[in-house]
Amino acid sequence: MAHKAERGVFELKQGRALYVTDVAQGACALVAAVEGLGPDRLEQLRSWAAPLRMVVTHHRGQAMGIVADHGEANLSFELGSDETPDSILRLATARTAALSGSALHFEARPATRTETAALALTRSGRILPALVSVEVDPDSLTLRRWIGDGTILDVSTEEVEYAEAQSGIEITSVVEASVPLAGAEHSRFVFFREGGGFLEHVAVLVGPREGWPDPVSVRLHSACFTGDLFGSLKCDCGEQLRGSLDHFKKRGGGVLVYLAQEGRGIGLGNKFRAYNLQEEGLDTVDADGVLGFGADERRYDAAVAILRHLDISRIELLTNNPHKVKAMDEGGVEVVERTPLYGGINRHNLRYVQAKVDRSGHWLMDMISQRASSD
Repeated sequence: MAHKAERGVFELKQGRALYVTDVAQGACALVAAVEGLGPDRLEQLRSWAAPLRMVVTHHRGQAMGIVADHGEANLSFELGSDETPDSILRLATARTAALSGSALHFEARPATRTETAALALTRSGRILPALVSVEVDPDSLTLRRWIGDGTILDVSTEEVEYAEAQSGIEITSVVEASVPLAGAEHSRFVFFREGGGFLEHVAVLVGPREGWPDPVSVRLHSACFTGDLFGSLKCDCGEQLRGSLDHFKKRGGGVLVYLAQEGRGIGLGNKFRAYNLQEEGLDTVDADGVLGFGADERRYDAAVAILRHLDISRIELLTNNPHKVKAMDEGGVEVVERTPLYGGINRHNLRYVQAKVDRSGHWLMDMISQRASSD
């Protein structure tokens, strides 16, 4: 059942419309992602008689000031006839609704099941969680022709919900290879693919297994393209990555689980959008919220599955993040010891590190205190 939902993610990422049905409620809609929305796609949706609506998460609704009466429900509101792809994108990403340039009165309602299912697909694809949606006549000959000739993919809410339930549970070890590292020539990289096929992770096994300490030293590291590869000064990720490898070498080995969770799970493109919002004065958590995401979208069930595959059940966890410790405990991996892992603080990342402490409860006060005492 999940394969159509997986194809649906691809369709939305390519900027194509998707036909979503809710058999139980007898509802159906054509949807398209705001990210990548073009004039032709917008016109295709507007060609139907029903009003065009925009669908956002409750996090985005809160940033727009329209979430108070709807709790944590995803939201849907009608778009004006003069909105363009650019203005709709601004409406989904501006720091406040007033800055979007749209003169809308947001009479929002909770998103329908079809809209919520489609929104889940955007998040699975790590694209901006915002959609345009229009209710359509399921008996339309045009719609039937589009579906029949493959112009539009149809997917049901049940298929999406099934795919969501399965995501992250199954981990497949695809291949492994020896990759000598500086100072740790006996290292192997093991490549894993997550259920659904969208996310791919790597476990880096440093040193011969028989030389690993007990408990095994482990670092769960979410990918950071800017920090890990380019040494960005906006975060401390690259230093933590290299620090964990140095720790493994000193301890006789260990395992780095490198997780495809860029930007706390929001994806690289959205991470750059969040950077722009941070330039406007928002911290990491608030910037992600403006874009429609929670404070931290990462999950660690894949990491648990990888450690189980490697037959690792007792670990020394290199982290400052209490959520990682909790995730390991809940997944049945015993955290025998937690070791802090600090990077450096500079004028570009100080606010980022402070937000980790204030907003996410990370154990970093010693790191911040050391910076304060040296100033």
